[in-house]
Amino acid sequence: MNLKPHTIIVLAIILLSTFVRSTFGFGDALIAMPLLAMTVGIQIATPLVALIASTIAITILLKNWRSVDVGSAWRLVVSSLIGIPIGLVFLKGAYENIVTAVLALLIVSFSLYSLLKPKLSFPPSDRSAYVFGLLAGILGGAYNTNGPPIVIYGTLKKWPAKSFRATLQGYFSPTGLLIVGSHGLAGLWTSDVLHLYFISLPVVFLAILLGGKLNSSIPTGKFDRYIHVALIIIGTILLINSIHI
Repeated sequence: MNLKPHTIIVLAIILLSTFVRSTFGFGDALIAMPLLAMTVGIQIATPLVALIASTIAITILLKNWRSVDVGSAWRLVVSSLIGIPIGLVFLKGAYENIVTAVLALLIVSFSLYSLLKPKLSFPPSDRSAYVFGLLAGILGGAYNTNGPPIVIYGTLKKWPAKSFRATLQGYFSPTGLLIVGSHGLAGLWTSDVLHLYFISLPVVFLAILLGGKLNSSIPTGKFDRYIHVALIIIGTILLINSIHI
């Protein structure tokens, strides 16, 4: 397969998705996956996005590890690892669209409520991280949608922008490496995938730098609102994807 005509498009998609991930700590896959799948195909897009996502997470984490809420991160990771095999049981089920639609509606409803009632707060306890992590693992194992429960947990905990971004990477790094490893064992690291990955690295690092600067410039009082707007967009995308026309 000759990928040269698509290289500029691929790099532009990666630049945009990485910039969003670096700014807010999440959201890159929902941008990159559908666009890259249309450009280079799902067999290349899936392992490519996983490799880039792990690179982003580790890069941000190495620089901002002091800002990680370690207590929450390890609870989320451990419970997600328990949830992933449970989710795999449902992978072949016939209810993917229904579950995705319900998840999307919950995300949108939660964020709309939070935007309309910003003064109401019910921060979860540290132990509730196990519940959010377990749910994320189940959704990730079954439908590759582990991000939203973790993001919602972070907004409820009211992590500052820098801590929010860093702690999400503390969660996504180990879980992402497991995904990347599974892709490698499954033989998905083709020459086309590795070629696109290595030529995209300069774009990835540039986007991480720019996104980090924007993240640092967002006022604390406005960061939560931006996150909720992003969640509404993500929920809407998930809802649209769950509907087959």
